[in-house]
This record gives sequence, structure tokens and C-alpha cells, in this order.
Amino acid sequence: MSDSLRSSARPGGPPGVRRKLTERAWWPWLRRAATTVFFGLVAWLLVSQARTIEWGMVLSSLQDYSLSASWSALALGAASYALYSCFDLLGRHYTGHRLRASTVMQLTFVSYAFNLNLGSVVGGIAFRYRLYSRLGLAMGTITRVISVSMLANWMGYLLLAGLVFSLQPPALPPSWKIDAFQLRLIGFALLALALAYLGACAFSSQRSFSLRGHDIELPSLRLAGLQLAMGAGNWLLMSGIVFILLQQRIDFFSVASVLLLAAIAGVITHIPGNLGVLEAVFVALLSHRMPQHELLAGLIAYRVVYFLGPLLVAAVVYLVMETRARKTAPPKD
Repeated sequence: MSDSLRSSARPGGPPGVRRKLTERAWWPWLRRAATTVFFGLVAWLLVSQARTIEWGMVLSSLQDYSLSASWSALALGAASYALYSCFDLLGRHYTGHRLRASTVMQLTFVSYAFNLNLGSVVGGIAFRYRLYSRLGLAMGTITRVISVSMLANWMGYLLLAGLVFSLQPPALPPSWKIDAFQLRLIGFALLALALAYLGACAFSSQRSFSLRGHDIELPSLRLAGLQLAMGAGNWLLMSGIVFILLQQRIDFFSVASVLLLAAIAGVITHIPGNLGVLEAVFVALLSHRMPQHELLAGLIAYRVVYFLGPLLVAAVVYLVMETRARKTAPPKD
């Protein structure tokens, strides 16, 4: 009997077939375990952040808010998430993929909520790759969609930070290594970068670049303008939430400038959710203009409105998406 016949005569068939059967046996269990660990991580994050919050201070501070102010903060939070959920629609237009706009917005909402709380690697990138690939998009297309979305966020940041820092920089503490004049110069530099991006999209003769083996093309000037406008608009909405929750006792441009500085500090420290960094920057820069406990109360309320609440909603939406994906998945042989 030949080797091939002897292999097929063994229980379970040839080694390749046995290996595939074994993989099929353990893969579903591994996937379920990974999903369970993931939602356990989400639950731990919610509980751990909730335990760090002085709920008495939050309730006391919220009692001082008018009903219209509280609803205004929630409305601005919803508007910010709705606007950010449109970021990937720019990528949809850029790549020409055919996923429905509502599906894209739902996916972007989920990834943004997890991005804010777990960091960009998990939320902004890993979630998008997983969810988009399950919907049939190629890896190169997903990379281009993510690139357009991230550029919208950070080019909008450069535009707004450049305007705020150059026109009305915050008063920095003496212990900081830069002063208001240097921050103004940084603002002009950031503004120049944003304008340079627009110029490149409008006039560059080289339209294509390679990023990790994927070709990235410069968008049109119109699309680049939308990126900057939407990105800056989202940062303005976030600043508006903090401004309202600080009971409008600090002028809007000061709040916006400090929030923009805190965002960069969070990127540098790589702390998920910017936890502690946001509060430290606000206290360092604004505690001389508002009692520290009231300042912290407003920031804690901001975390509830913009971080924890949307994270809870996104976890439920993601669970529904996973359940639907399993029901609609083609049966395996």
C-alpha cells in the first residue's frame, strides 16, 4: 500500500484534514473566549473609572446646573459623536466602497467610543479593521478609510489649535518650560502645517504615496477642506461641553486652548482615556480662575457625559453587531 493510501486509511484521514478538523474544533471556543475577555475588559474599565469618581461631588455640582445647561451638554455630546461618526463617510467617498452610510456611521461611533476610553490602537484602528473586514472590505481599503478619518481629526486639531494658540494663548504657569509667546509661535507653526496640507492637496503634482505597502492618494481640495472643517468642528463641540459643565465661568477660548493642550499631553503619555492627564492640565492652568473642587467636578461630569456614557452605549451596539454578524455568516462546511 502506498504512503498516500496508508495516510488516508488512518482514522481521521490525512494529516492536513485532521489538522483542519482540529482547528475547526478549537477556533470557535477561542473566539468566544476572546469575546468574553473583551467584554470583561469593558466592564472592568467602567467599574474602575466609576470607582475613581467622587459621585457626591458630581451630584452636588450637577445640582447647581440649570436643566437647560445639563441638556445642552448632553446635546453637544450627541452632536459631537454624530459628527465624528461622519468622518468615515469621507473615507467611503474617497475609496468608493459600497457599505451603507448608516452602517459606516454605526461602526465609526463604536470605534470612537472605544478609542476615547481604550486608546487609538484598540478603538481607532483594531476595531475598524475587525468590523470593516467582517463586512467584506479589503485591508487596503480599510487602511485608506482609517487614514482619511485620522487626518480629519488631527488636521482639524492643527487648524483649531493653530488659531487658538496664535490668537489667544492661555496663561501658562511659571513652572512650564514654554511661555505664552512661545505657545503663540507654536500656534503659527500648527496653522502653517494645516494650510500646507490644503496646499498639497490642491497643488501637489505627486498625488500618491506608499504607506506600509498600501498606496495612499492625496484627497481633493474639497475633501481636504471637509476634513479640516469637520475635525475642527468636533474639537469645538468637545470644548463646548467642558465650557458648559464648568458653568461658563471661564471663557470659551481658554477652555478650548486647555483642552487642546490636554489632548497632546494625553497622546504623549499614552494613557487610555487621558485619565488623570486631562484633570491635571486643567487644574494646573485654570485652578487660579475657579475653585479646584468645582473644576474637578465639571471635568468628572464631562467624563460621564462624553466617555463613560457613550462607552456603555457602544458596548451594547457592538454586542448587537457581533450577534447579527454571526447570524448572517454563511454556514461552514
